[in-house]
Amino acid sequence: MALRRSAAKRHGLPTVVQLRLTPAPAQADALAAAVLLCNQAATVVSRLAWQHRVFAVVELHRLAYYPVRAQVAGLGAQAAVRAIARVAAAYANRRASKKRAHIFRPHGAVPYDARLMSFNRDARMVSLWTPTGRVTVAYTGRPEDLKAIDALPVGEADLICRRGVWLLQVALTLPKPTVREPVGGFVGVDQGVANLAVTGDGVVLPGPALPGPVGGNGHVRTLRQRRHRQRRRFQRRTLHNWAFAQQITFTRYKAARAGVAFLLVDPAYTSQACPDCGCVARANRPARGRFVCTRCGLAGHADYIAARNIAARGVAGWAVINQPHATGLLSPRRDRESKPPASTSGS
Repeated sequence: MALRRSAAKRHGLPTVVQLRLTPAPAQADALAAAVLLCNQAATVVSRLAWQHRVFAVVELHRLAYYPVRAQVAGLGAQAAVRAIARVAAAYANRRASKKRAHIFRPHGAVPYDARLMSFNRDARMVSLWTPTGRVTVAYTGRPEDLKAIDALPVGEADLICRRGVWLLQVALTLPKPTVREPVGGFVGVDQGVANLAVTGDGVVLPGPALPGPVGGNGHVRTLRQRRHRQRRRFQRRTLHNWAFAQQITFTRYKAARAGVAFLLVDPAYTSQACPDCGCVARANRPARGRFVCTRCGLAGHADYIAARNIAARGVAGWAVINQPHATGLLSPRRDRESKPPASTSGS
């Protein structure tokens, strides 16, 4: 019978909180031994998986469970199970590009699940499996992280030693708030090459590192050009690299946590359309970063104009997805008929 995730996990928002452990010297030695042993076991399983070309977790469990427990002394049953699942996950996305078996770093992060750890929330203590027996260690953290640990179900965790400091990164599921109706409209965000991102109110993102209005950001452009040259050496594309997708993912996640409506719209011709009179023409872009409407004379930075148009499309898109029988998804693809007609501005 297939196992189903709980309703909280299906409809909640995954997040990770970081706790700082304060082990005694003997406890730290036991944790270090656990990290070394689990990484050794993962490497053994990885070599077996590569040798037999078995990468699915169930088949790999049948192949490697008893051999890895025989080869790695002191490895517990559940620790072996987690090592096998870890290897299967490591090969899941990168198997085609790998030329040899994956080797796990001796001091890399080690996953712990509910059978390998348990929390005493009242005492702020966590019990962790080690080859020499469980150790109970006190933990501290930010107030909001401790509050989340106290109130929410705990998922898997990663045990990490970073420059002599022991950390436990714990996965939690936050309750998803109801999305509020965008009564005041949307804030449009235009992603581009000359600027990382520009909002509809004229602010250049990302925040404190690059403050100020749209104009006078030559240093941003220089930085992006240098990054583009570096990416080009790795055969990346300017407008479809990881940074834009990551920014969208982070923004969507943060908006969901705050109950803020988030919508992707088709950005076609947003930098050629006038948000005041609706004129769409290539002539509205006399220069790369410049917009001048040939009909009404509206002038400004092209990224700022595009962000205003994106905000307007967000309002229209929100109305569409809230109609009955709507799918809730706006297709980013457009057909040939979606191209706007030529401008009638007489230019």
